[in-house]
Amino acid sequence: MELVVPDEIVLSKIYYLRDHKVMLDSDLAELYGVETKALNQAVSRNSKRFPNDFMFQLDETEWISLRSQNVTSKRGGRKYLPYVFTEHGVLMLSSVLNSERAVSVNIQIMRIFTRMRNLLVNNAELLAEIAKIKNKLDHNDRNMEVVFGYLDELINKSKQGNVPRKRIGFKPDDI
Repeated sequence: MELVVPDEIVLSKIYYLRDHKVMLDSDLAELYGVETKALNQAVSRNSKRFPNDFMFQLDETEWISLRSQNVTSKRGGRKYLPYVFTEHGVLMLSSVLNSERAVSVNIQIMRIFTRMRNLLVNNAELLAEIAKIKNKLDHNDRNMEVVFGYLDELINKSKQGNVPRKRIGFKPDDI
């Protein structure tokens, strides 16, 4: 299947808000080749398909924060705060937008979300392994400190051992 949009462009339109990976309605509309208004109308006509964990409207501070990062208005601003769609919301969009381009782009977006999830899982496994190794090294460091402490004590005792010791027991001179 030929890519409609380069993966890098899709990836650049995924944000992390409210503990979700989300995409803006305007970005999705651009990727699907429809007007943002048309996308939002299709969603509102099928509102039962989009509960709050699939789609939510940004508040003013979230929108300002996103806009200041890299989202700029293309046509002089928006009348309303934008909606964002979680991974499940994007998946549900495929049921309300039936154009061939929308289906192709939607499949591509789902594959990217899956790859992102797999990367996070793999990174979590790597981080756990690194933590285990660090823990072992910390434990080994403590053991090495103890060993070097004992060695220092032995070295100090051997330096003090140059003083002749008083012999105990039978001495040949006593006969």
